[in-house]
Formats: sequence, structure tokens, C-alpha cells
Amino acid sequence: MEVVSALRQSVATGQVPHLLLYGPPGTGKTSTVLALARDLFGVDFYRQRVLELNASDERGISIVRDKVKKFAQRKISRHPDGRNVPQLQIVILDEADSMTIDAQAALRRIIEAYANTTRFCIICNYISKIIDPLASRCVKFRFSPISVEAQKERLALICEKEKVPLQSDQVLDSLIKVTEGDLRRSINTL
Repeated sequence: MEVVSALRQSVATGQVPHLLLYGPPGTGKTSTVLALARDLFGVDFYRQRVLELNASDERGISIVRDKVKKFAQRKISRHPDGRNVPQLQIVILDEADSMTIDAQAALRRIIEAYANTTRFCIICNYISKIIDPLASRCVKFRFSPISVEAQKERLALICEKEKVPLQSDQVLDSLIKVTEGDLRRSINTL
């Protein structure tokens, strides 16, 4: 809840820091950043202002230098509807703990060079794999595993909406156990 209230305050003021979200898989890190960006820019303007990369697929220094730097260098346009939207754009780097050390160092330099117009949201499972010079430039939020009860509630709601009959609560307990508390995996498996 602390993370949500801090990020809501950022959206309300338009003062978004560089973020580093870390914790186990399936705990809502990526969903949180995507929701923040949609709240900040609106659904239609979101595509123009957000670059989302999965660092596990594109983790080398060339991606950072090419895609990320080119995006960060862009001139920021005003919202077409005249809405009061912060003059920022956001780069979301998911699974950043799989980036090479050279790529992380290059990213740090880009963050420093374009901090006036671009915010970086770095998402990872293991903060220990992020170099200190990069981590130190971000506000860090740790995501804890989602409680078993909260997972069961969400899965039961999905079953109800999708009209999937449950024989017993043990089915959900087993599912949560098999997926090791990763709610995303539980939903996909369901």
C-alpha cells in the first residue's frame, strides 16, 4: 500500500522520480508501472510517451545506445487535447537484472544526460544484480509476495467471472503452491 500511495502522489504532482521496483515474479511490479504511466498520460497519449522494453530479450549495450537513447533524445510534444500532462516521457525496462554490466553503465549515463525530460522505471527480481551507480539514481520500492488469501480471492473472482466451477478451495491452494506464489503464473495456469 505504501508503494501505491507514493506513486499516486507522484501522479498527482507530476513529479515522477526514476524508479527501481524489485521483488519476486508475479507481484505486480510491471502492472504498477504501466498503471502509473496510463494515469499520468492517459490511455491515448500513453503510446507516444512510453517506451517499454523487456531487458531479458534486449539486454545488450547496443539496445541501450540505440533504442533507449533515441527515445530519450526526442522532443516532447504537448498533449493534443490541451490536458495538463507533465513534460516527461517514461522508459520502462522490465527484467533489468538480466542486462549486462556494460549496458547498465550505459543506461546510467543516459539517465544522467536526459533526466530533465525522461524518467526511467527499472524493474527486476534481484536488486543485487543492478549496479550500484544505477540503483543509486532511483527511488526503490520492494514488492513483497502476495498473500495466499489475496491470491485465492483473485483466482476465485476470475473463476466466478469466467464461469469455471471449483470443486473445492484445495484446488486454489494447490495451484498457488505449484506456481510458488507467482500470481501471474497462477492466472495463466488457471
